Amino acid sequence: MTTVPPPAAELSADEARRIALRAQGFLGAPDRRGGVRGVLRHLGAVQLDTISVLARSHELIPYARLGAVGRRTVEDAYWTPPGADGAPNRPHAFEYWSHAACILPIEEWPHFAFRRRAYRARPNWYHELADGAYETVIKQLRAEGPLTATELGGAKNGGPWWDWSEAKVAVERALMHGEVVCTGRRSWKRVYDLAERAVPDDLLHDDLDDTECLRRLVRLAGRSLGVGTRADLADYHRLKGEQVDAVVADSGLVPVTVQGWTKPAWADPEALASPPKGRHRTTLLSPFDSLIWERARTERIFGFTHRLEAYVPKPKRVYGYFAMPLLSGGRLLGRVDPAREGQTLVAKHVSLDTSKAVLPMALALREAAEWVGCSDVRVERVDAPELRGALADALTAL
Repeated sequence: MTTVPPPAAELSADEARRIALRAQGFLGAPDRRGGVRGVLRHLGAVQLDTISVLARSHELIPYARLGAVGRRTVEDAYWTPPGADGAPNRPHAFEYWSHAACILPIEEWPHFAFRRRAYRARPNWYHELADGAYETVIKQLRAEGPLTATELGGAKNGGPWWDWSEAKVAVERALMHGEVVCTGRRSWKRVYDLAERAVPDDLLHDDLDDTECLRRLVRLAGRSLGVGTRADLADYHRLKGEQVDAVVADSGLVPVTVQGWTKPAWADPEALASPPKGRHRTTLLSPFDSLIWERARTERIFGFTHRLEAYVPKPKRVYGYFAMPLLSGGRLLGRVDPAREGQTLVAKHVSLDTSKAVLPMALALREAAEWVGCSDVRVERVDAPELRGALADALTAL
């Protein structure tokens, strides 16, 4: 553990919560001029996942902050289409391994050099690769331009989902090494291109040493979190605790204490410069939203325990396959497991912590339904039966 200097400030638990909300874009007026790209740069990372219920998680992230932004607008904001002459435009983002598979601002490409070097140094891989297979993929991309794994020769061998083809193994290894970059998604398939062609020349370099990279990512994590512990800072871009220790003193973050937190914390100095205030957003959150993606932090800040149950056997699920927490008034007030049936948004399982959550849940369900093109909302199950009628009435009144 690093030696922590005396704290620059002492925060109440409520102040820390509000700082975190503002840092994540849920407190105060949203930056509509910056749009989806502004959200991406503000958060530093938007997690991707295959699950699509209302929409995929990378669509839900800007929706939660900006409201009903068009879904096509979201995709176009992340992935830059070619210019009119077919030549690549300067990209706004790239996909790489951060907290998980994430969309990242293109200007952060140099700061993931430490991770690319680490992958290149790995002696063992889960998949074997025949001699020449890697070079074959690189040559094909150089000759033909951006391609999916299917276009490179097929993504699978015909077995389980991890039974990748030789071309898929090769191009994923090239992605991890940084020789190849994911420039977009086509029908949810990664589109690969050579980094030398896709990444702007002023960013295409790996000359930053590990310390510079880590210092930048810890600083970004602190800015995106507002305030966080060592574990919080490490988790944001999946660093190791000792990596945080090595750079946090020089990261620009300042040590603080937070009432009720048992571990030392650091804050973004800009987050301390003015009191966090403004309008709160009422919305449903993706379980992969960076506000809540770390369970221990969510419990510490909101007193709310949440677990994604999509990978839990159905009989053991408590709240449902893709239960989405309800954020309102800066608090997590319940959750809903949604589904879509034609033009109906189905609230399969609704959990409300208090009667005060009824109207916010109704508002969030109605707004989400309209966003995904549903004209009706149907509630199937409510944990507190006495609130079912009130929720139905609220939905009807909206």
